[in-house]
Formats: sequence, C-alpha cells, structure tokens
Amino acid sequence: MLFARVDLSFPPQPGWTPLPRYNGNMAGRECYHCKQWVEEGEEHDCWTTTETALTQGLSGDLQDAWARLRETAVSFGDQRIYASHKSVMFSRKSCYFFVRPKRKFLEVCVFLGRALKASQVRRVDRASKSKVVHVIQIRHRDEVEAPITDWLREAYELSDVLSSNADTIRANSRPKPRPKQNKAKVAQTSLARKSRRR
Repeated sequence: MLFARVDLSFPPQPGWTPLPRYNGNMAGRECYHCKQWVEEGEEHDCWTTTETALTQGLSGDLQDAWARLRETAVSFGDQRIYASHKSVMFSRKSCYFFVRPKRKFLEVCVFLGRALKASQVRRVDRASKSKVVHVIQIRHRDEVEAPITDWLREAYELSDVLSSNADTIRANSRPKPRPKQNKAKVAQTSLARKSRRR
C-alpha cells in the first residue's frame, strides 16, 4: 500500500485554497434547539419562558385548574416558582413537583418518598434512591382537592427533609480506603496469568 506524503508546513503552498467554512458567508446562524434563524447581533434565548407563555393557550377549565393548583402550592409556604422549558417548577431546595400544561390536561409530576396506588396516579417511576415521581392528569378545577392537595403538601414537606438528609449524608461520608496488597503476591499472580496465556 502506498501512502502519499503531505506537506503540512505553513504558509501553504502557492495555489492552495482553503475550504469554505460552514455558514462562513452568512450573517447569522440557526439555533441548535429550536432551528430558528437568528440574525447576527440579535438576542435569542429559546429556553427562557414564563408561566404566562406556558398557560395562555389553555382552555377555560384548565386555566381555572391551573389557578387553583398554583394557589394551593403558594399556601404551603416559602418556595420558588419558575418556568423551565415546557414546565412550571415548584421548588424549595429542590423541585418537589412540576406541571406540564398540555392541550387537554395539566400533567402534574409529584415527587414523594413512597409509591402511591390511587386512581388519580397515571404512572409511577423511581426518580432517585429516595424519590418516586407520580404522574397525575388534571382536567378540571374540582380535581385539585384531597387527596391530590395532600400529596402536594407531603411532597413540599418531604423535599425539605430529603435535602437536609442529603446534606448530612454528604458531610458524614468518606471514601472507603482501598485494601493494601502485598507486592510480592501481586507479582506472582501476574506471572501466573501470563504463563496461562501461552
């Protein structure tokens, strides 16, 4: 097989032309996330959204359900409520539930320390070692009552407990020491392995 030798010295040889760069002559770019064309110098942030933007297209029943759900969560106490991509997050130190507004329902995902078995819960998945996420669909304001509000309160109270437990565990944990190995024994074992390969 023959290989051609390439001269990579710079400056390049006379007559050499560089390959055109991707989007080299264009004044702008295509957003990686939303595929929208963004002109040069124009500000673009497709990830930032607001609660209003997420909930403005909802039907009247879903708007009422959303308002009641938000009021219920606010009544629990101090927390942070913010929009992130296609969800509205409710969190203390970490998120304890979030809502994804859909066309026909509100998808509520609640993080608890146990798995629930109830008709309102559509799906249950393990989110971490200590948290289980429960997916609930809400279609009307009247559905935002017990037991759903009880589960939200439980998640609110649990989020504080779990985050303080995680801080304690991290502070008290130390890496396990590796057992010391006898160098002579290790050398003997490696020689035995080599002889078996032959």
